[in-house]
Amino acid sequence: MGGAHGNMPPSGHDRKAAFHLSSDQRSSTDETIRATDETVTASRDNGAWVPVVAPVLVIVAVFVVWQLVVTFTGINPTFLPSPARVLARLGHDIASGGFLVDVGSTLLLAALGCVVGAGVALPLGYAIASWRLVGAALTPLIAASQAIPAVAIAPLLALWAGYGLASKVTLCALMVFFPMLLNTVLGLRQVDPRVLEAAYLDGAHGWSLLAFIQGPLAQKAVLTGLRGGFTLSITGAVVGEFVIGGSRGLGRLVTVAANMGDTTGLFATVLALCVLAVAVYAAMIGLESITDPTRERKIR
Repeated sequence: MGGAHGNMPPSGHDRKAAFHLSSDQRSSTDETIRATDETVTASRDNGAWVPVVAPVLVIVAVFVVWQLVVTFTGINPTFLPSPARVLARLGHDIASGGFLVDVGSTLLLAALGCVVGAGVALPLGYAIASWRLVGAALTPLIAASQAIPAVAIAPLLALWAGYGLASKVTLCALMVFFPMLLNTVLGLRQVDPRVLEAAYLDGAHGWSLLAFIQGPLAQKAVLTGLRGGFTLSITGAVVGEFVIGGSRGLGRLVTVAANMGDTTGLFATVLALCVLAVAVYAAMIGLESITDPTRERKIR
């Protein structure tokens, strides 16, 4: 009797209790998952300030050390002006109005150089990544061209294209060209061949393959190259203004300050160039974030 009673199926009440227990377990599991997601999201949100605050702290530390060195060593301001003196000079130059015109001239030159450089680097990168013969023929020549200093090319460009905008834009484009090309080739070559084969079977060829398969998959690498190129364009623009010359631009201010022995003005111009480079870099980071195909999934 005891054995038979022990093997009896559970009653309806027992089955209902088991059902309620299962529901409680599922509810507990859902709450655990929800809590975990909230914790991960909060952790991600709390860490979002690190890329902004960490560089600011480093910059503040550099300025503090700089000020302490100048204060306690009593070094001649001709050799090393204090950061307070440099910031005051920069504020004075900005207030005068002409400084902002020079900044705009340098930015315009850098933007034009980037557009020209990207207009050549992106199609050429696609050709090198797509056709082996083109890559074999051009890659050694392009690599060898990077051994030629921009300062050595500038006089030739001025001789061929004159001392106007064209020669300086060309010099800037040459400086930003290589990182854009290299990352474009790298991004396209890293696309999974199996994905390409599946796209071929679905009828994707040429522009459709580039637009819907290769482009999105290589986008991150290409944008990284553009980021490096656009940041380097500030240097290219200044080198063009410095070597080839011109009536406007931060490169001209560097030349004037160096010839006059104006160390404070030189530091102020260099500081402005650093701010411009950081602004361009941050803008490209923002562009990468906005155009990231996985952005919506990361937000969720």
